[in-house]
Amino acid sequence: MGESDRKLGKLFLVFAAICIIALPFIVFSAISYEPDEMKVTVIAPQSRAFDENGDAVFQDYDRIAKEYLQGTSTERTLSEYYLRREYAGSPPYIPHKLEDESETEIDCLTCHAKGGWTEELERNTPLTPHPEHASCEQCHVKMTTEALFAANDWLSLPPPRLGRSYLPGAPSPIPHDLQMRGDCIACHVGPGTVTAIRVEHPSRGNCRQCHVPDLFDEPFKRK
Repeated sequence: MGESDRKLGKLFLVFAAICIIALPFIVFSAISYEPDEMKVTVIAPQSRAFDENGDAVFQDYDRIAKEYLQGTSTERTLSEYYLRREYAGSPPYIPHKLEDESETEIDCLTCHAKGGWTEELERNTPLTPHPEHASCEQCHVKMTTEALFAANDWLSLPPPRLGRSYLPGAPSPIPHDLQMRGDCIACHVGPGTVTAIRVEHPSRGNCRQCHVPDLFDEPFKRK
């Protein structure tokens, strides 16, 4: 046996001895090994602060009281609403006196600019959608029971039909013109509004982002 073979045999023996000594430690480590707990990455929900008052809008939508949606303003109904108008969209009549006890003319915007409870009429005052126009009696006139000066064959226009959404659950279109009635919340929000047209999301002020006027009889056609 040569010298090189003896050296190779010694190296093999040393390697075998190291393996025999290390084998118990390897087995013990394998038995007692406990893997680390996996760390799960939790994705935080999207913040609603990306839009102005966005969080408040989503929270307040489900906090609308049933008393607000179902409550009435001293039985002010949609029929009464149209009864005070010669036709749908016309200025309403003035249903109360125009002077106080001292025969001083009443300023209409005192009550109709901000609304509120009226003790004399025992009801909530409707808001005007155009408080910038101060000459109210230019369009609104007092109700009268006197006979007309001449007979006529006037026929009133039918009121618009509500809830005409083209798709189930879609925002309903605006069934009237927007001239002098561009402030939607004046008629559709608050205790002075008619229950039938009272909206359930008064915190959303940009109404025409979802609701659009629908005043055309002919459907849209591409050229």
